[in-house]
Amino acid sequence: MYQLLSGLIVIEASSFVASPTAGLYLAQMGAEVIRIDQTGGGPDFRRWPRGPSGFSLYWENLNRAKKSVALDLSRPEGRALMQRLAVSSGQFITNFPADGFLAHDTLAAQRPDLVTVRIMGQANGGPALDYTVNAAVGIPGMTGPAELGDEPVNHVLPAWDLLTGSYAAFAMLAAIRHRDATGLGQEVRIPLADVAIGTVANLGMLAETVLDGQDRARLGNTVYGAFGRDFTTRDGARLMLMAITPRQWSGMVEVLGIAAEVAAIEQARGVSFARDEGVRFAQRDALFPLVEARVAAWDRAALEAALTARGGCFGFYGSMTAAASDPVLVTENPIFGRTDNPSGLDYAAPGPFATLPSAVRGAPVRAPRLGEHSGDVLSRLLGMGDGEIDALASEGVIALG
Repeated sequence: MYQLLSGLIVIEASSFVASPTAGLYLAQMGAEVIRIDQTGGGPDFRRWPRGPSGFSLYWENLNRAKKSVALDLSRPEGRALMQRLAVSSGQFITNFPADGFLAHDTLAAQRPDLVTVRIMGQANGGPALDYTVNAAVGIPGMTGPAELGDEPVNHVLPAWDLLTGSYAAFAMLAAIRHRDATGLGQEVRIPLADVAIGTVANLGMLAETVLDGQDRARLGNTVYGAFGRDFTTRDGARLMLMAITPRQWSGMVEVLGIAAEVAAIEQARGVSFARDEGVRFAQRDALFPLVEARVAAWDRAALEAALTARGGCFGFYGSMTAAASDPVLVTENPIFGRTDNPSGLDYAAPGPFATLPSAVRGAPVRAPRLGEHSGDVLSRLLGMGDGEIDALASEGVIALG
């Protein structure tokens, strides 16, 4: 945990991935992020994967370093409290509906300088999830081997959710800076579908389809526009081998001892592979079999050492189980640490991904128990006394964790 955003209080009302991710990243940089939770847990509170006790490891990790206020949002009193909390700090992030009781105009009537960041499915208010958006922008049709034909292939990483969450955290800080300069609050809307289609456009993929009049063909594990594919060593280890920069290309050629063969291909085809990754991709029909045969003559350990010594870019395929005990990725990685998790499980937990030499990185902070901070937050932000808080708890409007 860093303290770069110390003093910034953000109220979060959210579920699933994108919105909680935005709050998580703000919290990891030192903001006080206060979740508003439904008593008993919201729709994502028990999502898989779950530990032996049934506690969601998904929820536990997306909500690290946050605080929790639990309200009964099925009751008018609970919704009224949520409205008060949403405006209390001046910063509110949510994926609740834009036209509900947390509509920005309704909240801004209480606090005109409120900054609301609202993550949506579609810009028109329609619902969308990462997997439906991914399907709509055409990525599953480009994923997987060519022999699948028109059959779509989903991937397991919710990339659009994660990008949307990151963009929302950035947009929150941008809107705060704008308010500092102008005094004006505003609602920032970030539709998941817009993040997805905007991202593929930023990568040139949308323009490519307009130019070609068709989708990009499936390439299996081949990297589009560069030299990159999976290969297998003599002892059965599979690696992803890349050569994008001139140094990576020359190093790979030297390690595999294929300089003469490469020169022959260049002369025969009138091309040069030294500096243009696109040419390597275009001539992959000649290069891949050559590299495949040479990689197959090496054992993993020797090839790994040789490529490393020459600045090669590669990664051996492994399992997530193996990654969990890998010293570079996890066990000796300073972003990981131990916390007292609500699930009761002991495992390495990540803190902020960024390394800031000028700031002290604290240990990762656990996720809250539902309603753990209800009393403190209602007292501190809304000025409620102990008697009022106790009365709300006895009436079931709030839960004290």
